Amino acid sequence: MSDTKLHLVFGGRVDNPQTLNFTNLEDLDIIGMFPDYASAEEAWRGAAQRTVDDAEMKYVVVHLHKLLHPES
Repeated sequence: MSDTKLHLVFGGRVDNPQTLNFTNLEDLDIIGMFPDYASAEEAWRGAAQRTVDDAEMKYVVVHLHKLLHPES
C-alpha cells in the first residue's frame, strides 16, 4: 500500500463565512486532488488568495485519506 495521503481542495459560495454551508453545490470550484498536505495547502492558498475580498467564498482542504481509512 502506498503512503499517499489524498487531499481534495475545493471551494464555493457559503451562506455564512463561519460555516461550511455551501449555497450551490453545482457551482463548487474543484481545485484538485493532491498526494500530500503540503501541495494541497499550496493550492488552497492560491485559490483563497484569489478570492480574499469576497467574504462569501470559502476554500477548504479535505483529508480524503481519513475518510477512506479512518483507522489510520
